[in-house]
Amino acid sequence: MSKVKISVAKGDGIGPEIMDAVLQIFNAANVPLEYELIDMGKSIYDKGFSTGMTDDAKKSVETNGILFKGPMETPKGKGVKSINVTARKTWSTYANRRHFQSLPGVDTVFSKAGIPIDITIVRENIEGTYGGIEHMNTHDVAICRRIISRPGSAQVIRFAFEMARKEGFKKVTCAHKANIMKLTDGLFLETFQQIAQEYPEIESNDIIVDDLAMKLVARPHEFQVVVLTNLQGDIMSDLCAGLVGGLGFAPSANVGDNISIFEAVHGTAPDITGKLLANPTSLLLSGLMMLRFLGLVKHAALIENALRYTLEQGVHTADFGDRTIAPSNTNEFASAIIKNLGKEPEFSKPRVAVDGVELYQKKTSADFQKMMETPNPEPATIVGVDFFVESNHPAADLARTIESKLQPNQKLVMISNRGTMVWPTGSSFTECVDHYRVRVEGTQSQPEIFSLLSSLSEKMYIPSHEVLRMYGNKPGYSLAQGQ
Repeated sequence: MSKVKISVAKGDGIGPEIMDAVLQIFNAANVPLEYELIDMGKSIYDKGFSTGMTDDAKKSVETNGILFKGPMETPKGKGVKSINVTARKTWSTYANRRHFQSLPGVDTVFSKAGIPIDITIVRENIEGTYGGIEHMNTHDVAICRRIISRPGSAQVIRFAFEMARKEGFKKVTCAHKANIMKLTDGLFLETFQQIAQEYPEIESNDIIVDDLAMKLVARPHEFQVVVLTNLQGDIMSDLCAGLVGGLGFAPSANVGDNISIFEAVHGTAPDITGKLLANPTSLLLSGLMMLRFLGLVKHAALIENALRYTLEQGVHTADFGDRTIAPSNTNEFASAIIKNLGKEPEFSKPRVAVDGVELYQKKTSADFQKMMETPNPEPATIVGVDFFVESNHPAADLARTIESKLQPNQKLVMISNRGTMVWPTGSSFTECVDHYRVRVEGTQSQPEIFSLLSSLSEKMYIPSHEVLRMYGNKPGYSLAQGQ
């Protein structure tokens, strides 16, 4: 079998220690990989690379299509973006898959109760609040745009169903907050319901995300695959890590159509760096997800069975396990797994490699950025504008100023503050900040909107605006609280 070349970034802090341990295990198991070591992380930021990676590193990943990385640190207080988020977004790894499974020797509330956990969280990885589009609209008010797209939602939701079909999961759940965020989460849920119809053999349902949090803690065994938007998925995946023993046992894969990233999601642990105290299990499990993605399922099964057998024997690092047994250091833990290659766990079900899995084929290089778009059968019609105003005056005073500038076809419909309507009706107990949203209906073109905003800008500061459009008979905008 010819070797597959992958890019490897050891990371910061404990990253090099745990990466070396994992690669030792891979080499002992004769995994057919060729490693191209690249420079990414804090040291690269410190050398003046604002993205946290060198040009050679970027070229390596885009050539090989696979990045295996240790934990990385983003410098604090320097105005730079997280290297982890930058890598996921730059290379369109739209699906973050994290698998949470009970492991022998890792005691949790649920393992002690005899309740096995096997949950896969699939998190949208590109959009949502992680778009990082933020602005200070006034000195008191910061805003963040939460972008949810139909094509982006379809990508990650279809990935979840395809993964469930391929690996034999029987149930996929969509978690959301569509009861409140009716347009953004509503679009995500609507896309889920449409795609679910293509997989009739898989049970599908949805759940409000706060209800999911409660049920994951109380009855985690009821869930198999859960798909969520970005920030919600980030929070729920860390919750699930707590169910199985912590981030040290939580593997992560970021999958895209062209490039995929496999990484440990725990921190760099500078307090134990260089002491060989770090637990390499999370990175090893992430590496096993990578091997299965590459089609190297027999090697993955061999190593996972050795890991499980090793854990059953009570071998552990300092962060977990039987305290009456002396902990192993990072290298000793890896050596124990290597010694047990070929053995199968005795008290849990061995992992069996499925025959006929296709080997990974690198996609051809892209010549331009892909445009994703779904057909829009409904005509889009401009019906008005929402604009934001910096003002510390009462809403009634603001309304009089605005109405004096309106054309006969234009009507001031509503003014809200922090999402709650304060004009034409409202409560005197509603506390306000210096940031109003104003809704004017009746404008039917962008030139009319810009003319209105230009006229009003002589009297007030307008930091941003949104055009109101109808899509057929469906409004493309939400109501204010109390409207």
